[in-house]
Amino acid sequence: MGRAYLASRHPCPTPPPPIGYTRTHNQPEPTLRLPCPHAGRRTIVTQLPPTVVNQAPPTVDIDRLLRKVQKPARYTGGELHSVAKDWGRVPVRMALCYPDIYEIGMSNNGLAQLYDIINQHSHFLCERVYVPWLDMETAMREAGAPLFSLETRHAIRDFDVFGISLGWETTYTNCLLQLDLAGIPLRSADRRGPFPIVMAGGSGALNPEPLADFFDVFIMGEGEEVTVEFLQMVQDYKAELERRGIDNPGRAEREEFLVNACRIPGVYVPEFYDVAYNDDGTLARIAPNRTEAPRIITKRQVLELPPVLTTPVVPFMQTVHDRGAIEIQRGCTRGCRFCQAGIIYRPLRERTHEEVIQGVADLMDNCGYTEFSLVSLSTSDYGGLPALVRKLHEQFGHRGITISLPSLRVETVSIDLVEAMEPGRKNSFTFAPEAGSQRLRQAINKPLTEDDLLNAVTAAFSHGYSTIKLYYMIGLPTETLDDVLEIPKMVRKAMEIGRKYRGGRAKINVSCNIFVPKPHSQFQWAPQARPEELAPKIKALQDGMRIKGVHLGWSDESESLLEAILALGDRRLCNVIERAFHKGAKFDAWSDFFKWELWQEAFAEEGLDPEWYAYRERSMKETLPWGHISSGVTPGFLWREYRYTWQQKETPDCRDGDCTACGFQDDPNCAPKFQYMLANRHHPKLGELAMAEPLLHTVAPR
Repeated sequence: MGRAYLASRHPCPTPPPPIGYTRTHNQPEPTLRLPCPHAGRRTIVTQLPPTVVNQAPPTVDIDRLLRKVQKPARYTGGELHSVAKDWGRVPVRMALCYPDIYEIGMSNNGLAQLYDIINQHSHFLCERVYVPWLDMETAMREAGAPLFSLETRHAIRDFDVFGISLGWETTYTNCLLQLDLAGIPLRSADRRGPFPIVMAGGSGALNPEPLADFFDVFIMGEGEEVTVEFLQMVQDYKAELERRGIDNPGRAEREEFLVNACRIPGVYVPEFYDVAYNDDGTLARIAPNRTEAPRIITKRQVLELPPVLTTPVVPFMQTVHDRGAIEIQRGCTRGCRFCQAGIIYRPLRERTHEEVIQGVADLMDNCGYTEFSLVSLSTSDYGGLPALVRKLHEQFGHRGITISLPSLRVETVSIDLVEAMEPGRKNSFTFAPEAGSQRLRQAINKPLTEDDLLNAVTAAFSHGYSTIKLYYMIGLPTETLDDVLEIPKMVRKAMEIGRKYRGGRAKINVSCNIFVPKPHSQFQWAPQARPEELAPKIKALQDGMRIKGVHLGWSDESESLLEAILALGDRRLCNVIERAFHKGAKFDAWSDFFKWELWQEAFAEEGLDPEWYAYRERSMKETLPWGHISSGVTPGFLWREYRYTWQQKETPDCRDGDCTACGFQDDPNCAPKFQYMLANRHHPKLGELAMAEPLLHTVAPR
């Protein structure tokens, strides 16, 4: 957002105040002026509410460290809408972390929502922390400074809960980096007392085993409710320790707390589960070693979406997604067989148009945003999307509103939608065909046609858009070279349309990522394609994309291999991850810093074959490392869908069609359809329902 200018009356400019400073409620409210050097925001003038900042007594001069780094705004805190509560008056304190740098972590809408929800409770406080960049890490280690929170600069090890969001597998070494900088033992078994509890959540938590030795607890599923329940248990247990007169709790109290924690639905405590392996290296079983631990941990979900976040923290520097974001719906029922998110975020929940419009109005007033992203897994499936976009332009067009949409399903993009987008600034349209040929798209249950794609491209180029982005994958199950060759053919046809309407200004950016099988998806049993399979396909893409105005990008084979290994891995990978970290692995999601040779050394020293984890197909009878975690969708449904791949058999979207008995038959939106099918004995889908039995193989084969 550019530089933020604070009026001279502001008692807490960045960086936060020196030791011992406390702002009183008698001081006047400061005025904050935010200029807007780019189109994302306009200048706003707002009043900051009085804030009491009770800063931690620093062991080192943090301000001096900030003079040594390129971007000190990553570490200063004090942004608009950040919350700095009085540390001494709040009984439960949580540090919330995204395991990457500030610019990326601040763009995570889920963490922003959770930060707001926790801080709405007067007896909880939540502060933020991100991974220091290399210059700051060096400065901190040289000065002996521990990892600290942005809001009050308290050391992370002084919090009651240290929560880390696991979004991508390639951030796992960064989790260890943060524990190391915080001075918290890497391994859960080496931590003496109950606090801080090291917690993980997010999509990566649904296969917790590769990180099981490092985290005390994992939160499965959506965190808005279960995190509050967990923090309430922390408060109750701290009060119990005080009642008993225990000032220095140890291992016994730690175990007692974790036993209580595992009783919360959706909470997984890894140390209460034993793992055994077969002679061939596959998993024999994961079984509870305490009666209090549940055999199956089912993910949590909220029945209704939380209110739109209208007071997000507004950063002092530009972030990856520097705009207002509104989650218009959660979940997706399309059933693309490669898509983990489409499974783990079921069932579908939508906001009303009125909620979205009011959210935009509040974000404009509170933050000065004029660019907004309407976020969901499949935004173009949202009910009445063109009408909503028109309403937003009609109501806020005079304030310069711009609407952006994430990647869209090609077959749902209509002239109506493109025309509704017209009043705003025209950057680009993003489509996700995923596969080159009709046959392969049918196999992955994304049965759009060539005409669907070309019609969508025509709609965009003919209405003034000059850039189209296309997302594909290579290495999908059943894929052949002929399937891949269809990608450049399609791109050529799309570029012809672009030149017809936009001339030399037409551009197409094509991204071809290597397919990574993910837990809880229909392709969780599938192998990743080997380099020798991918090489001719990548060359064919390179040769076929030598087209003026077309830019081709593809993912690195080694990075994709590591992602697959960590996604599909078991508890033995904990040792590998720790070895790689001690060898210097970090920021593995950044191509400039990823070093596959460090991981190869770590695997060799542990006597494990990395290819065994990624390049083999798993049997239906094999116990999977995440088999004791339930996403709510049954393994029987997933296996049935996996088999349909080779038949190129489509499973229609249950949103508009019949119930597919995926496991959410008791959901209020699904139950009527399911009961109707059961009542109709001759319904053609009943045979398929019989195949989707609730538990094929979860913890151990039958």
